[in-house]
Amino acid sequence: MTKARFERGQLNRIRLHVLPTERFKTFSISLFAGLPLAEETVTETALIPFVLRRGTEKTPETIAFRERLDDLYGAGFGFDVYKRGDAQIVQFRMDVINDKFVSADQPLLAESLKLLGEIVTAPALENGLFRDKYVEAEKETLNKRLEAIVNDKIRYAAERCTEEMCAGEPYRLHALGQRADIAAITPVSLTEQYRRWLSTAAFDLYVVGDTTLAEVEQLVASAFRIPQGEPAGYSKSSDPRHVTEVNTVIERMEVSQGKLNMGLRTHTTYADDDYPAALLFNGILGGYPHSKLFLNVREKASLAYYAASRLDGHKGICTIQSGIEIGNFEKATAIIQEQLESMRAGSYSELETSQTKAMIANHLRELQDSAGEMIAFDFNSVLSGRDRSAEELLRQVQAVTNEQIAAVARKTELDTIYFLRDGKEA
Repeated sequence: MTKARFERGQLNRIRLHVLPTERFKTFSISLFAGLPLAEETVTETALIPFVLRRGTEKTPETIAFRERLDDLYGAGFGFDVYKRGDAQIVQFRMDVINDKFVSADQPLLAESLKLLGEIVTAPALENGLFRDKYVEAEKETLNKRLEAIVNDKIRYAAERCTEEMCAGEPYRLHALGQRADIAAITPVSLTEQYRRWLSTAAFDLYVVGDTTLAEVEQLVASAFRIPQGEPAGYSKSSDPRHVTEVNTVIERMEVSQGKLNMGLRTHTTYADDDYPAALLFNGILGGYPHSKLFLNVREKASLAYYAASRLDGHKGICTIQSGIEIGNFEKATAIIQEQLESMRAGSYSELETSQTKAMIANHLRELQDSAGEMIAFDFNSVLSGRDRSAEELLRQVQAVTNEQIAAVARKTELDTIYFLRDGKEA
């Protein structure tokens, strides 16, 4: 693995992270803007990037805006809205080819940062407000995105399990907000939230490519009109709540296959020393095709069409997802809990451990082949306050013992069992 490290800087409220490298033929740019998840702001914040992508002050018409991307040798632009721990993150991404490889008549990194700065800090406005036609069109886009989750029963069950498990916590909220809030959003309310977002969000700008921190500092200084102030930080997600009684929720809809999901509190986050052991716990439990859930629940017992687990290291939550015959609820629940008990007892072979370590190691090594993956991994350090390189995490994973994995399993608590089934009476 290469030992390239990001160089850090700060410009006004933007933290800068630059990885000078000649490995890639492109410049990869990511701007992360994070706010605490909150019911009052989550939907409007999610809508902001949808409207920002429609145009800028300089090119307010969407067609002209897209032509500017074409002029940058087909530069890619996109965004995501997601949550990490109790933060709602908007990520803007741009990829543009390095000038060395084309006969460009303009410096492409400079032009790309200039355009990104316009998108985020100088949007298309009319009378000081977002354009009504853009707001209305993107409200419908957002509504369809949220509607698609309901129609995708695997995603729906996963979201509902989280909602039930984290009732009363910010983490219960979906990063794209709530459909019930969309209709009331107006150009006035959205513009007000945009200005609050611009003034209070935590901004982290990443650039990977053949450049320097000094060059990026100079370009960003002229490209972004962000209000003055110190950079905002991220609060570590706390999870002090211990489970006194497992919450079982059964929901009925028109489905032919049952969705059995479980939510577990690991009480371990990315910043903790036992996070590498938590990665192995999740991997052996349900993270890979050789895992206990896949082999014992799906293959041997034939109780599930799919069975897997997923770890959110920033929240300290592990979720189990499975698709089962509706009549197999009790059997499947019992055998999944047996796998959890076997994890607590340390009942896993050297082969299970070594295979899981190899899978994690492969993933960490593959990060080096993608600028976007390197950026995403490094951003974990910003979110958690724990500076941990991929090389360091790999060494820590390789050193984890079976007893350390079992220790994570023993402090992991089953919180919620969620079952989505048909409307027929049992």
